Amino acid sequence: MTAILARETENLRDSVQIRVRGRVQGVGFRPTVWRFAQESRLHGEVLNDGEGVLIRVRGPRSDIQRLVERLRSEPPPLASIEAIELAPFIGQLDAGFRIVESATGEAHTEISPDAGICAACAAEVLDPFARRYRYPFTNCTHCGPRLTIVRGIPYDRASTTMAPFPLCVDCAAEYGEPADRRFHAEPIACHACGPKARLVRFDGRAVSYEQHSMLDDVDAAMSLIQKGEIVAIKALGGYQLACDATRPEAVARLRQLKRRDGKPFALMARDIDVIRKYCAVSREEEQALRSAAAPIVLLDASGPQHLPESVAPGMSTLGFMLPSTPLHVLLFRRMARPVVMTSGNLSDEPQVTDDAEAAAKLGQIASFALTHNREIANRVDDSVVRLAVGKIRMLRRARGHAPASVRLPRGFETAPQILAFGPEMKATFCLVKDGRAVLSQHQGDLEDAATFDDYCKNLVLFRELFGHQPRALACDMHPEYLSSKLARERAQVRQLALIEVQHHHAHIAACLAENGRPLGAPAVLGIALDGLGFGPSGETGGGAIWGGEFLLADYRDFDRLGTFKPVAMPGGAQASREPWRNLYAHLMAELGWAQLAMNFSELEIFRALARKPRATLDGMIKDSLNSPPASSCGRLFDAVAAALGICFERQAYEGEAAMRLEAIVCRKTMAEEGDELAYPLAIPNLKGTGIPYVEPVAMWNAILGDLVLQTPVEVMAARFHKGLANVLVAMALKLARRDDEAGPRFDTIALSGGCFNNRILLEQTARRLEEREFNVLTHAEVPAGDGGVALGQAAIAAAHCIDAATAR
Repeated sequence: MTAILARETENLRDSVQIRVRGRVQGVGFRPTVWRFAQESRLHGEVLNDGEGVLIRVRGPRSDIQRLVERLRSEPPPLASIEAIELAPFIGQLDAGFRIVESATGEAHTEISPDAGICAACAAEVLDPFARRYRYPFTNCTHCGPRLTIVRGIPYDRASTTMAPFPLCVDCAAEYGEPADRRFHAEPIACHACGPKARLVRFDGRAVSYEQHSMLDDVDAAMSLIQKGEIVAIKALGGYQLACDATRPEAVARLRQLKRRDGKPFALMARDIDVIRKYCAVSREEEQALRSAAAPIVLLDASGPQHLPESVAPGMSTLGFMLPSTPLHVLLFRRMARPVVMTSGNLSDEPQVTDDAEAAAKLGQIASFALTHNREIANRVDDSVVRLAVGKIRMLRRARGHAPASVRLPRGFETAPQILAFGPEMKATFCLVKDGRAVLSQHQGDLEDAATFDDYCKNLVLFRELFGHQPRALACDMHPEYLSSKLARERAQVRQLALIEVQHHHAHIAACLAENGRPLGAPAVLGIALDGLGFGPSGETGGGAIWGGEFLLADYRDFDRLGTFKPVAMPGGAQASREPWRNLYAHLMAELGWAQLAMNFSELEIFRALARKPRATLDGMIKDSLNSPPASSCGRLFDAVAAALGICFERQAYEGEAAMRLEAIVCRKTMAEEGDELAYPLAIPNLKGTGIPYVEPVAMWNAILGDLVLQTPVEVMAARFHKGLANVLVAMALKLARRDDEAGPRFDTIALSGGCFNNRILLEQTARRLEEREFNVLTHAEVPAGDGGVALGQAAIAAAHCIDAATAR
């Protein structure tokens, strides 16, 4: 690196312009440059502009070279440098080095994600002798709000929701002192000049403070939680609802009032020691908990103490996070127990951000609110991660991660600006600009009107923040996705090219892009396992519903080499909510009612299915009435969970059946029982198309036999996971073989789709594929589920645009 930098600077004069691109605004980059320049006695200036940070410097070449080296090796903690470009500077530079006002211009920089409280600020708010003792909005350039308060760029205070709070004399001095860690920290504030926290009653009555042990309003809020109250808390990206997680009656009341039947609640604890009472915490998981992103981390609930079952019904994991803001740090100062810290909303609605809306909606759930007078500009939920195959992997990408960009791989440098509209559920969108992909925060299900409105608002915000003017749009080919309908409408109105992308191809392309697979690289086998996606028309698709696919794919195209057996979904979308429907359809497709009655009539699932309207379902399946065939791995999980009796009637939330099935897996069986008892799945060929498919008839006979033998469901769940991983590997080996003597058809396999959020399936499949010398690509920074689809759409659209430009 030193030699390269020496060559870069040897032909430059003593005055040099240094352009730094990436996430370099609002992270303390300019004061870092100032400090380095002062130490080297260089002259010049540094400023923010629409492209990042611009440095103009005069001095000995060796000192300039040293400055560039230090910027690369010692950037601020929250910075992410994309490129450093050097050029001669012709102009006058005064003696000394100064930080100058931001310049406007087209945006080519990045907005930093919100960052959890740093150690220095955490110590400060707990120090009785510090000026910001117990100030709940303390921050510096190394931590604090970013995306949640920003309205535009350059990222200056005037462009944030801190604009209404003029700096006091002391804060202004810190803000203007380059040597201070708060130099140009845009959200800087203190007790004298900043936002104020306030404990209020939603019914408008005065709070009776003498009833509470308190140091201030924040402390009083925790006193209420300790007494069993539910309290609404205005956090960074939206309101939260909090209650004592060790009080079953409080948790049950919150679940009932929030209308959240069974979905696990997120938890917050004061420190790692509290979390270890309830969960095992590895080194990697502790690092994730303590990171600047401060996500919710799914942990094995195997600690010496246990929380009420109602916190996470049917789960073997708990989702914990540490206090991520000074408000949370102060809130938990006297709390040695975990607290439920869930999103402030009614079930399936977006998180509340507006104070009036909080009173109207959350007032039905909580009597008290810990609020404040700083507006939330942008709704951002908590990120969720888990450890699998030795890496922390993203399940929901939001606070702390969005809108950090992903560099597109080699070959995408000439891609035009593109906007990909993403899926309908777990909605995100993605911008392509300057060879990078900017993935929005998780936004939820677009069928909810308020969520769709927020999605449209964020499209406008990101366009402004990133100076984005798309030349092409991308969307899912599903005809009814609201995101796709919006893309088609905008493409027509604005006369832009529209690239419609098959759902599972997008899953695989997202995995390729995240892993840096070059545009010109050979095709890989993509194994895409999820719930539902619209298949293309044509010989192997027919517009059917896909969900368990083996695609020979690159960014440009794909070939469907294999699939799961298509099985009817009686009731259509209703079958996604009621697992027994999938169980019935599978058993009828494999065995038929007569055989089931003859061999398994003593089973409870037979009696339960006999009570259902079978004649109606049989007619629907026979006549193809609202019973589309689906090659869905997700629906197979639903059917098996129903057969084992762990989620038979109804799923309280999307993916509940599969999550419960994973949660009960017997670890001893996974580790010690041989593959000979794993449930067998065959690979015959589909009639008509001739492509191989996963046939589960032998698996169903084995499952029914184990039910007759009263095999523990934990053992059965393990055998199912092993069998599924086995057939994925067997299919990969089958598809890799060529008929001639040429080498294998592929040597790399990409695993994507929401089913690979299942840690056991991912670990079993990846390990077995690697043992057979395949190169395996998986997701980590981008979700494997639909939260990553927009990135795949963007990469595919970019490839098409590059090819079209080359052809011209």
